[in-house]
Amino acid sequence: MNESQIARYLDRFGATRPQQPDAQGLRALQLAHLKAVPFENLSIHLGEPIALDPEALFDKVVERRRGGFCYELNGLFAQLLTALGYQVTLLAARVFKGERPGPLFDHLALRVDLDEPWLVDVGFGDFTDEPLRLDERAEQKDGGGVFQVVPAPGGHGDLDIVGNGELCYRLTARPYELDDFVPTCWWQATSPGSHFTRSPVCSMRTAEGRITISGRKLITTVDGERTERGLAESELLPAYLDHFGITLDRLPAAVTR
Repeated sequence: MNESQIARYLDRFGATRPQQPDAQGLRALQLAHLKAVPFENLSIHLGEPIALDPEALFDKVVERRRGGFCYELNGLFAQLLTALGYQVTLLAARVFKGERPGPLFDHLALRVDLDEPWLVDVGFGDFTDEPLRLDERAEQKDGGGVFQVVPAPGGHGDLDIVGNGELCYRLTARPYELDDFVPTCWWQATSPGSHFTRSPVCSMRTAEGRITISGRKLITTVDGERTERGLAESELLPAYLDHFGITLDRLPAAVTR
């Protein structure tokens, strides 16, 4: 990522370039990103291809001011952090479905090594506001709730990430490249067995909580209080623009059925 791209990406989510790659800057970058770049799977329901190469990700998130899901958001954010001088490793995770972890590569998360290792994640939807200390076993609290990093059973060095009392995902220790996630990204975007193909969703952290469009429902959480209302088909495109800054020329297919 060159200097021009760094500047445009930081401008995309309203962040100031850290003077040095430290924990304070990392916290500020993650929270700013969460409040400006939505977690969304609209491409799947618009029939748009999802490519994990750097130029395609930059074009989608920065130039076209869209969001994405974990492979896209954390994949591009890793490139920015690396360009800013952070030591970044891509890690595969298994998302929990109840008490059971899903398949490997179910999720992409980032490890950033400073004086201590940090878990950075801007692609898991409703999750932490700030990075988590990976070598801390006590509870860690931020605006997103109460989180804990605990060793996973089996003794392989995997870590379970617990959020607000629920298992979120199992993080593996082995490093990967972005290309390693391409097959599972394709499956997530195309398979009837993927929850991403079932309904469009677009969600983003706000100063007061969270705003989400799920199917035709507008869901707003303010200071822990959740409200929902249905959206008419004619309201959807303006709602994507008003709440997320996303301009679409057509509706996602799933909401017109």
